[in-house]
Formats: sequence, C-alpha cells, structure tokens
Amino acid sequence: MNEQKSSSNQSYRFLGFLTALFVAVLITSNIASSAKIIDLGFSLLGIQLAFDGGTLLFPLAYVLGALITEVYGFRESRKVIWTGFVILCISAFLFFLVRHLPGEEIWEQSAGTEAYEAILGGMSTGGIILASLSAYLVGKFFDSIIHSRLKVLTKGKLLWLRALGSSLVAQFLDSLIFVSIACLTAVFPWELFTVLIFTNCLLKFLFEVVLTPFTYLFVNMLKKAENLDVYDTNINYNPFKFKH
Repeated sequence: MNEQKSSSNQSYRFLGFLTALFVAVLITSNIASSAKIIDLGFSLLGIQLAFDGGTLLFPLAYVLGALITEVYGFRESRKVIWTGFVILCISAFLFFLVRHLPGEEIWEQSAGTEAYEAILGGMSTGGIILASLSAYLVGKFFDSIIHSRLKVLTKGKLLWLRALGSSLVAQFLDSLIFVSIACLTAVFPWELFTVLIFTNCLLKFLFEVVLTPFTYLFVNMLKKAENLDVYDTNINYNPFKFKH
C-alpha cells in the first residue's frame, strides 16, 4: 500500500458513495431531530434519558467522517463537509417552500398545516436548520482536524484513539451548540437543555464505541481498495480554503 502525503489530483472508487451516504445520514437525522423527542423512561445520575430522534442516526455521520479523513485526508474531508452543508441548505429551502405553498383540501382535513408545523416546523422555519448548520460546521471541522493531526502524531497507529478522541470533543461541541440554538429558537423547551446535551453526548459516544471494530474493518478495506493512506503533513486547515 502506498502511504501518500497528499490526496490531490486523484480519482477514487468509493469516495462518491461515502459522500452520498454521509449526506443521506445528515438529512435523515435532521428530519428525525425535528420530528420527535424520545424518552427511554429512566434516569442516569439523576438525569432523565431523553433525546431527539436524530441521535439514533447522526453518530453514523461521525463514523463516516472518520473513515473519510483517515483514508482520504483532510482536503477531501473538507469537500465532503461543505457538500453536506450545501445540501442541508437546499433541504431547508425546500421545507420552507413546501410550508408556504397552499395545502390541498383533502390533505388539510386528514393531516393539515398544523401537523406539518408540529413535525417539520423546525426544518421549515429555521430552528432545527440553524442549530444543525452551526453545530454541524463546528463539530465536523473539529472532528476532522483533530483526527488528521492525531494520525500524524501517532504515525498512523492507535486508530481507536483518534476516532473516539476526536469524536468525543466534536460531539460535545456539536450537542452543546445544537441544543442551545434549538432551545433559543423554541424548537426544544429549556427544561430539556441539560437532559438533551447529556443524553446526546452519552448515546452518540456509546454508539461510536460499539462501531469501533467496524471502523477498523472498513478503514482497512478502503485503504486496500483505494491503495491510499493519506498523512496530512504541511496542510492548511482553514475550512474556507477550497484550492489545494
């Protein structure tokens, strides 16, 4: 396998699929976050275990992010992060447009605008989207940059350390920003602020721990399939630098 310093000017077999999967996870988890708050029915350390529906799927975005950064490097990860951002913006506009178009009479009687507002209100009025976009950019770039630096510092060893370590920091920032803005915009009540942050961080981290063996498996498969193992040396970590 070739250990390459840069991933520029190459074509890849699986990066397009990983990007599409990453974006699908991102959009689905945001819709689920807006749709429902789940209560597990018990407490831990005196804190009720309740979380938004997106928590069930969103950690997979971090696992995919780890795969992309580990194999293809920060430059490609930066492109994928911004791709997700653009698609999130497009989805926000679509839900906004649907919300303001007139509803058909039979649909209004069976479901109606009130149901749409209750379930997809955050996606269409900006609450969830504002929270998600802000948390997403901060969390994903922190995750990718920390992972990238740790790979160089550990000389490619201890994958579990950089995968879980970068996610632990990034997911805390992600949850803190997401829940704070969602509460400020009245998508979630302030009474759930601590509950949601604690539960989101706990469940997301546990989810990634469970998936760590699969992360190792797919990282090794991808490196072999792509004949690629990027180490980000002398790289500019500016999120807004789009050219190599």
